[in-house]
Amino acid sequence: MTKTYYYIIFAFLSIWTCKAYSQSDCTVPLPPVLTAVSVQPETGKTDLVWSPSPSSDIAAYIIYTFKNGDGLPIDTIWDKSVTTFTLTSTATKYFSVSYVVTAHRLSAVPGLPGCTSPLSNVLTTIFCSSELDTCNKKLKVRWNKYSDYPKHVKEYKILVSINGGPLSEMYTSDNSTDNFTISEFTTDSQYCLVVRAVFDDGTESNSNKSCLSTKMQRAPAWINADYASVDAGKKIALSFTIDPLSEISSFMLERKIGPQGAYQIIDNPVSDNGAVRFTDNKADTNTINYYRLSAVNSCKIPVTISNISSNLVLTLRTSGNDLVLSWNSYKKWLGEVSSYKVFINTGKGFEEKANLQSADTIFSLGYKEIMYEVSGNEVCFYVEATETANPHGIIGKSLSSRTCSLPTELITVPNVFTPNNDMVNDYFRPVLSFTPVDYHLVVIDRKGTVLFETREYLESWDGSQNGNPQPQEVCLWFLKINTPSGKSISRTGTVTIIHNK
Repeated sequence: MTKTYYYIIFAFLSIWTCKAYSQSDCTVPLPPVLTAVSVQPETGKTDLVWSPSPSSDIAAYIIYTFKNGDGLPIDTIWDKSVTTFTLTSTATKYFSVSYVVTAHRLSAVPGLPGCTSPLSNVLTTIFCSSELDTCNKKLKVRWNKYSDYPKHVKEYKILVSINGGPLSEMYTSDNSTDNFTISEFTTDSQYCLVVRAVFDDGTESNSNKSCLSTKMQRAPAWINADYASVDAGKKIALSFTIDPLSEISSFMLERKIGPQGAYQIIDNPVSDNGAVRFTDNKADTNTINYYRLSAVNSCKIPVTISNISSNLVLTLRTSGNDLVLSWNSYKKWLGEVSSYKVFINTGKGFEEKANLQSADTIFSLGYKEIMYEVSGNEVCFYVEATETANPHGIIGKSLSSRTCSLPTELITVPNVFTPNNDMVNDYFRPVLSFTPVDYHLVVIDRKGTVLFETREYLESWDGSQNGNPQPQEVCLWFLKINTPSGKSISRTGTVTIIHNK
């Protein structure tokens, strides 16, 4: 609508209004045109500007707030040459406010009331609001669009002040929008924002100033997967250390089975003193399981993910008289594997058997090296991986699954010996590949006389009876053994005494 048509409409209104007010002998003037309303961002005051009424004999201009089709007068300017007004009000800090202006004429008849023009066009202040989207790290600015009459809005400018600094134009939005999203901003700062409508003629209208803090829940800069370790109960114990500066305590623990598997959520743990501990009692410890821990912000969005940890799977096979151990390498520490230690339990508890280089994932052990140490019903092993050079100073240790083997229970009994003190084959005793639980050996001559008897498996017969050397002859022996695996073995045979000259 042009200004000419605007005045024609109000001219007709004035002709009709004159009849209503003829008793005051006052011709209703044409209204002024409100050309701008603008908020002073720093003070909250509102500046109004209008064009003078084209009617003559204007005595004053009246300022109104406008709501629901009605104007509420708030001040009168008794100086027809004044066409600006600054209103002190806090309302624009909380919502947009609409204004109109009228022109007022005094009556030609003294003592009678004057007459006032119809209300001018309506202009509304720009109300700016802002909010921080901590979930997606975005700062959102919203405003009501400014009227396109009597001036055309060319574009909107977003002015920004950071930590009390001066307001400066930083972003531009086209005239069809009423919001803007800022994706790059400094956290833990104070931001103040103002929206400015820029008109075709270069003039402007400002909104209120909207301020907010960009403090966000601090996510951990890092999460360290300390270890995935198999415990004695065949469960996988997990440990994670969290960046101590983190303000997030909620996490999401995921597991996948094998390198080609898909991660599945298995728990939503809460950190305790900067750490997360969890025991996975559903995992198959004979399979390689991969784990990762993610910090979850207040919007349930993962923001930081740990390195991956995986359990060690140990296998055991026999090759001839050797026991061969093999395992998968531990690859996903933030540091490096410093070594692999092999532990063995032959019946007296686990002891370290070997300390291997980080590149080694195979260890071979001859059974003869341990056969006299075996006292239990099985031989068991596990491997321990140790981390070094972790960037956060954490030393991870991961234990493999345990694997066991029944002992090789061999009994070898010689059939001849030469007790002549030449240090060669001077003694007789059965040779065992294990430590028996119970042992009983008896040697008799052909007449049935007991020549030797013992319950100590390491004790040998020197070919004598009560210190008297026996002649060269064939003797009979009886052996009864209870093995570590629980077998009861009874054997008998002969041994020949030979005296070499």
